[in-house]
Amino acid sequence: MSSAPFAAIILAAGKGTRMKSDLHKVLHPIAGRPMLAHLMDSVDRLGPAAKVVVTGAGREQVEELVTTYEGVTAYQAEQLGTAHAVLQARESLERFQGDIIILYGDVPLVGTETMARLIARLHAPDEPAVSVLGFRPADGLAYGRIIARDGAIEKMVEYKDASPDERCETLCNSGLMAVRASDLWTLLERVGNDNAAGEYYLPDIVMLAAADGRGSAVIEAEPWEVAGVNSRAELAEVEALWQQQRRARAMAEGATLIAPETVWFSHDTVIGRDVTIEPNVRFGPGVTIGDKVMIHAFSHIEGATVAAGADIGPYARLRPGAEVGEGARVGNFVEMKKAKLGRGAKANHLTYLGDAEVGPGANIGAGTITCNYDGFGKYPTRIGEGAFIGSNSALVAPVTIGAGAIVGAGSVVTRDVSADALAVARGMQEERPGWATRFREKMRARKKRDS
Repeated sequence: MSSAPFAAIILAAGKGTRMKSDLHKVLHPIAGRPMLAHLMDSVDRLGPAAKVVVTGAGREQVEELVTTYEGVTAYQAEQLGTAHAVLQARESLERFQGDIIILYGDVPLVGTETMARLIARLHAPDEPAVSVLGFRPADGLAYGRIIARDGAIEKMVEYKDASPDERCETLCNSGLMAVRASDLWTLLERVGNDNAAGEYYLPDIVMLAAADGRGSAVIEAEPWEVAGVNSRAELAEVEALWQQQRRARAMAEGATLIAPETVWFSHDTVIGRDVTIEPNVRFGPGVTIGDKVMIHAFSHIEGATVAAGADIGPYARLRPGAEVGEGARVGNFVEMKKAKLGRGAKANHLTYLGDAEVGPGANIGAGTITCNYDGFGKYPTRIGEGAFIGSNSALVAPVTIGAGAIVGAGSVVTRDVSADALAVARGMQEERPGWATRFREKMRARKKRDS
């Protein structure tokens, strides 16, 4: 890639009417992250000098995200076409001298490497006026076509204006391109709208440069990388494409996915080596999984950290703030929220641990819950190293169970328990001989009388 500075213009002014949503189209999530954020993150990895996002309707929704990425916005009041949209960024970049890459906020999967290739093509020995990103989909549909020979563009034409022969061309225009700032604005000023749609088309700058005796070039990307989103159905398709790529990467990096198509990752999921993931596991944002972890089927993990060698699920739910220690065990129908399970500790069945800290080697019996919320505030439960909590116990926070202590099954613990002590907090068992027989006889007699 050239050492020249570059800026990015991202077009995000479309109304997105087909999404049928109050949320701006480019803010709809892919893998738990807004489409626009995916794109801006990829741009940022190249170190741009500036980023301008062209907005239209719903611009106030987009501006907050753009500011987060230290970009600026430009406003397109009327939807007059892509060339007109790019012109709205001129004021923000009037002093910029370098390369400009033009992207689309609803085309979120284009990668940093592809952007770099697109910019670098401007600086090849033939020095094209414009470098264009093309692709070859299985069905060209209504995409604009690119007629090229050995990478040199002979003609670019919108589908609506293409002849039958031109529509047979398999190389399609993604709309993404790179242009020198010194060329872009003067070319855009010459774009007209004498076409079937009456719009100012950005691709027209290629033919305008050709009229000046300057060639343009095309490089190709895989179709999945330039997939666009204009509807909920297309959003689901792009999500599926992203997940497919992420699953492949996880396996290439040393994880085993038993049924890859059933595992769903978030944009920031971190998976260690020799991790095994069974079917129907879903990762929300903020998850880190250490090496040699086993995640059983139907587990849901979000905002959690799982250390090496831990065993999770099946049907486990780790919520934000959950930390599972090395070699620890979180079993079926166990839920953790803002809780730490120490090294080698176990919560095997039907347990809720909220606002809790469980020491190494502790054992949490089936049906145990930490009663952390009184309707107004959350309170902590601390369980010491090696403690044993009997089944069906309720630990009413704030409470501390000392190291090595045992809590008898069925206890409701409201006070701290000393280290190595036995705590039993349940009603005394009472037995009345013959009572059950007398009760049944009484009930049968009543039933007979009532009938």
